[in-house]
Amino acid sequence: MIAFVSGPVAAIAPDQAVLEVGGVGMAVQCTPNTISTLRIGQEAKLATSLVVREDSLTLYGFADDDERQVFELLQTASGVGPRLAQAMLAVHSPDNLRLAVSTGDEKALTAVPGIGKKGAQKLLLELKDRLGAPLGTGAHVVRQGAAAAAPGWREQLHAALTGLGYNPRDAETAVEAVAPQAEGQDPHVGTLLKAALQTLNRAR
Repeated sequence: MIAFVSGPVAAIAPDQAVLEVGGVGMAVQCTPNTISTLRIGQEAKLATSLVVREDSLTLYGFADDDERQVFELLQTASGVGPRLAQAMLAVHSPDNLRLAVSTGDEKALTAVPGIGKKGAQKLLLELKDRLGAPLGTGAHVVRQGAAAAAPGWREQLHAALTGLGYNPRDAETAVEAVAPQAEGQDPHVGTLLKAALQTLNRAR
């Protein structure tokens, strides 16, 4: 198993990064939150999980070992593959997922694209004894932290765009252009990033 990859960031896309490892470019699938922390040319270290299929080898990258562990535990539930597990981590932090499962928060799971009401109920049942309790100091603290972090989508999106090579002014213009899509909801940064990139491509 490839436990982690470390090296300079050679390229960044909305859903993956390429790290140069020993002269080889390693493509790593990442969530928007992880992508937003990377900068082309800077050193990075990502915890990884290799998913082997008959026709492919896909490397998934994470900010830390805890996120990787939750990614792998999520896939022990029936119907959850790597793509859905990654989507769950794109919407919720590992601790918020633990909190959702431990408290039976069906609404939190249905906020993930691809999970409906029945799917959420099934996941809550299957994952209840697998993810464990939140690592934070309690449900109140975790929820309070999640609420405080919600407005951060602008900063995450701006950082992801500048990491892709756009200048800060163009990135800010794109953030403002997609802001109406984020009003009145908990925005999915990956979706907003794709919309922002479309806006920037039209402007060229």
